[in-house]
Amino acid sequence: MDYQQTLDYLYTQLPVFTRVGASAYKEDLTNTVALLNILDNPEHKFKSIHVGGTNGKGSTSHMLAAILQIAGYKTGLYTSPHLKDFRERIRINGQMISEQTVVDFVAKHQPNFEQIQPSFFEMTVALAFDVFAKEQVDIAIVEVGLGGRLDSTNVINPLLSIITNIGWDHMNLLGDTLPKIAAEKAGIIKPAIPVIIGEYQPEVAEIFTNKAQQVNSPLIFASDVKSDVEIQKSEGLEYLEINAPRTSLPALHIQLDLPGTYQLNNVRTVLTAVDELRKQGFVMTDEHIVTALKQVKTLTGLHGRWEVINNQPLTICDTGHNPEGITEVLKNIANVKYQHLHFVIGMVNDKDISKVLAMLPTHATYYFCRPDIPRGLEAESIRQQAADLGLHGDAYPSVKAALQAAQAAATDKDLVFAGGSTFVVAEVV
Repeated sequence: MDYQQTLDYLYTQLPVFTRVGASAYKEDLTNTVALLNILDNPEHKFKSIHVGGTNGKGSTSHMLAAILQIAGYKTGLYTSPHLKDFRERIRINGQMISEQTVVDFVAKHQPNFEQIQPSFFEMTVALAFDVFAKEQVDIAIVEVGLGGRLDSTNVINPLLSIITNIGWDHMNLLGDTLPKIAAEKAGIIKPAIPVIIGEYQPEVAEIFTNKAQQVNSPLIFASDVKSDVEIQKSEGLEYLEINAPRTSLPALHIQLDLPGTYQLNNVRTVLTAVDELRKQGFVMTDEHIVTALKQVKTLTGLHGRWEVINNQPLTICDTGHNPEGITEVLKNIANVKYQHLHFVIGMVNDKDISKVLAMLPTHATYYFCRPDIPRGLEAESIRQQAADLGLHGDAYPSVKAALQAAQAAATDKDLVFAGGSTFVVAEVV
């Protein structure tokens, strides 16, 4: 098979979350362990950092990877989902793995897939860890796919675990309360391995402190340690200028090329992680930090975080899709000067969308669409639920059609925003 045929095989033969939803989520690590055993357990052959949480884990992972790269470490980065190309999930020093690497891995292990019957995600984790081991990375940043305790990535023994925050997402799989969701995320806390919690949230903090005490893991809340980190200014839609005072050290002045103001929480978490890695012997200077954070997108290929995709009319997309993510999106929209808001929105069919829709402004014009994945929620269904909440607009046959209609209707003084789902963003960036 060539590369495209290989991808077609993976998408059709393996359970893929984007296609079938919850049934692709495995409630144990049996398949992952079986695959990794066949590969001679590559997960034990490289150092790693494990990053979980509801929102911000992707940005946090990419920022850390950028700093480690600039500091001279050969850095693996595993994230999900991808936006355009499957290979975005597995990078070394910012470069996607080759198409041939994917083809060869699948060709060699196709009989194993047919015997073990892994999910698409389980196969991808095995591929990533195999590549990181063979390429002898100095360290790999490994982002949790979903949850934590039962996630396929939770077979590593990292140098550091990070949980960014807890929010309302995947409740059908992780639980219907924040403490239940937090307990699943806390499953990545390993015995005697330091853990950083990005945000102190009173309703779930005890879940983390109790788990850390049970397994004798040092725990730090980044929001406490770096509570004085603040945005000095937001330079339009290009970057954030951040001031980070530090005890007995000169303040760090950071110009971050990810302009969403919600990145402030992620920067706190990243700086706390850098402090911990320095204690473990990693050499990362202040200059490395400042240089890397100026060019996260260039160094790592990160997209879809408060990203300007057109200037006339101003068009911005963001992957925020749960209540907490949409809260941050709306804060950033409020910081933009515009006459009228045109909101392109699509969602998936296995989530409770009512909370998100109830948050959206009634003064905007909406362009409802269905992301081009099997789990995409029909545009007319979103339109009807939105209308009951006073949100008005038309349904469109595709994301592209909705975006074109919004941009055609907008004046040069208006704002077009596209989001509601990672899969909407994937079609517009």
